[in-house]
Amino acid sequence: MEFANTGVKNLHPLAQKFDIGVYFEANGHGTVLFSNRALELIASNTPSEGSTEPAGVTVRKLAAFSNLINQAVGDAIADLLVVEAVLVSRGWTMQQWDQNYTDLPNRLAKVKVTDRTIFETTDAERRLVSPHGLQGSVDSLVAKYSKGRSFVRPSGTEDVVRVYAEAETRQMADLLAHEVSCLVFNEAGGVGERPKLP
Repeated sequence: MEFANTGVKNLHPLAQKFDIGVYFEANGHGTVLFSNRALELIASNTPSEGSTEPAGVTVRKLAAFSNLINQAVGDAIADLLVVEAVLVSRGWTMQQWDQNYTDLPNRLAKVKVTDRTIFETTDAERRLVSPHGLQGSVDSLVAKYSKGRSFVRPSGTEDVVRVYAEAETRQMADLLAHEVSCLVFNEAGGVGERPKLP
């Protein structure tokens, strides 16, 4: 698994480094990419239609999958059909699929600051390098919350700093986002009204 900065422009090239690369963002953008090498291997190992050999069935499914998915830009309809095919293949219902993952409550916030360019990140925008010492303060706040995480990064499109927070409960996620937003506002030149609880 690899992590990249936000944006398809960062995710797509990273996924291209793999024979089969899957990428996605929380906003729904993403797709599955197959390298030429992977497509050639699939094509050269696809058995005839009548083959019932387990390996042959798997390769045929992979070939069908690679033909259905839209590698150029992603496609919600194609993705939906792929999900349906995977569920049928596994013998799962939608409910069984849904039970395999529980999303933690999260909150997105933005904080107006004097100069967003002073915010520099590393580790795929998950850790602050600058302003110096701010990441340690964020970590201290996160430690107070069960299953807490929070990231601070400058917006690429607006003159604000974006704050993401998640925790075990909605109330905890909201409080963590508020505390981190207030920390950013107080320590890094907040402008206008102080952040308020959602």
